[in-house]
Amino acid sequence: MSDNQQNPKKDVNVSQISLGDDKIKGKKTDIQNPELWDFPMNYPMSIIGNEGEHETLLNEVKLILGSQFPDFDLASMQVKPSKTGRFHSIRVNLYLTTAEQVNTLYASLDAAKTVRIVM
Repeated sequence: MSDNQQNPKKDVNVSQISLGDDKIKGKKTDIQNPELWDFPMNYPMSIIGNEGEHETLLNEVKLILGSQFPDFDLASMQVKPSKTGRFHSIRVNLYLTTAEQVNTLYASLDAAKTVRIVM
């Protein structure tokens, strides 16, 4: 039997994944344990874009950060290509004050067409 027949892929609703007796609460982009976050805080973040989307990624991230963080200096964003040059990452350091702010940011980045991964 092939691996696909033994382990068929299933669509999973991330908000329904259980972790032991606990369940993940809210949307997949929401903070699961806001009590563990110490606000206000500086928050370094890397945003990795889809292949070949360097300029579009940069523009889309600038729009998101500019609208959600009006005091953020867009010139402080560091853009770096991957070792192979296929992907680009944007590194930022944000000043976060609330869990809602984090949830909104991650939801916006998740909805962005050019964003592949956020770390």
